[in-house]
Amino acid sequence: TLTIVEYCTRYESGLKNPLLFVGIHNFCIGTVKVLEIEKEGETMSKRQDYEAQTERLILPILEKYGFELYDVEYVKEGSTNYLRAYIDKPDGIAVNDCETVAREMNPILDEKDYIPDSYVFEVSSPGLGRPLKKDKHLQKSIGEEVEIRTFRPINHEKQFTGILKRFDADNIVIEDEDETELTFARADIALIRLAFDF
Repeated sequence: TLTIVEYCTRYESGLKNPLLFVGIHNFCIGTVKVLEIEKEGETMSKRQDYEAQTERLILPILEKYGFELYDVEYVKEGSTNYLRAYIDKPDGIAVNDCETVAREMNPILDEKDYIPDSYVFEVSSPGLGRPLKKDKHLQKSIGEEVEIRTFRPINHEKQFTGILKRFDADNIVIEDEDETELTFARADIALIRLAFDF
């Protein structure tokens, strides 16, 4: 089984002397874990607020080292809450880069204490097959091969692969291997990510 390794530094909140260590994210090709999106407005607004505050606080650290913030997410997996920051740089993120950012961010999280629940803080590289969640991700991926998964079948298919051609507020357009353009409403897309190419 082919395994992809991402660099990740993890910090668990709620500890008097937080333990900082390097973890490894492993997943197998062909297995996609889809996180359930909570639909309650209050839950969504809390999550978005936690992510926005984290983004605001971590950006000065990243700018100091010439890193880019790819994404921030606050999710619950099983019984554990995770606050994740995905960082990048032109020549790729190394494990010590994740450690550096986590070491500077941890005391800030303790000081600001804006998340009342216990959680695990992780700093990670975006990794291969990264989701394209924001317009800036899509813009950087124009001309790249992407994989799209839809909520419901379109012409009996739910998975499509092609070159990302363009996008706007409502639609995303890819070109398949037959050079045919396929247009997808963004509301119909469950996942869009860079395609694996090995």
